[in-house]
Amino acid sequence: MAGGREVKTKIKSVQNTRKVTRALEMVSASKIRKAQDKMKSSRPYARLMKQVIGHIAQANSDYVHPFMAERKDVKRVGYVVVSTDRGLCGGLNSQLFRRILADMREWQSKGVEVDVVCIGQKSSAFFRRLKVDLLGSVTHLGEQPELEKLIGVIKVMLDRYTDGTTDRVTLCFNDFINTMTQKPTLAPLLPLPASDSLEAKHDWDYLYEPDAESVLDEVMKRYVESLVYQAVLENLASEHAARMVAMKAASDNATKLIGDLNLVYNKARQAAITQEISEIVGGAAAV
Repeated sequence: MAGGREVKTKIKSVQNTRKVTRALEMVSASKIRKAQDKMKSSRPYARLMKQVIGHIAQANSDYVHPFMAERKDVKRVGYVVVSTDRGLCGGLNSQLFRRILADMREWQSKGVEVDVVCIGQKSSAFFRRLKVDLLGSVTHLGEQPELEKLIGVIKVMLDRYTDGTTDRVTLCFNDFINTMTQKPTLAPLLPLPASDSLEAKHDWDYLYEPDAESVLDEVMKRYVESLVYQAVLENLASEHAARMVAMKAASDNATKLIGDLNLVYNKARQAAITQEISEIVGGAAAV
């Protein structure tokens, strides 16, 4: 019965694993609603900020903000990578990292250097192993991300773009489509997209007080911060959805494996009983 005992131990181990995956599935299912509500509540602000920037982009102002100036000679690019702090969420992070690496290789093949700032433990650990300049990272934002914790890494990239060290910045995150679909997204952050791609319903100019430079500088920073913060919320909702789906699949696979192992155990047990009966009958016949 040694084989039967081994199978029984394996069944017990898989059952314990299934308890863990079911618990994680239920936790993510309870958290995804709150994450979705927070994500949806911040979308109107991000949309209206984008509309204001679209108006500014179409306005005929004497002052052109550096964030809106396209640089033809690109020598250095930056990436703001938003990932999860924890694993067990399927291929959510790996799919995003593959897209980022493909884009990085394309730039590096042209002789362009790469800078990275990371939001999330997984991206920080991943990009530390690569030959890229990791300028900063922030981790463990929790279930209620705060903009104050993000300002530091955002400012690092904005300052490098302002002083001309970095010529282009890309925001990388998982866009929440629905519970079953999360899309790895690489969105241009700086310079700001052309005016025809921004939301703008009017063509007008503004009167700035005290001056256009100080007002636009503050508005542009708030706009970039709103984009990064919205990306963090989208990624958080994507994380819970991906973990819930992954843990459900793991629980279903564990249930199937337990059924297969029970069948193997019953066959081993039946074979052992049959062998014992044969030995008894054989012994009686010999006597």
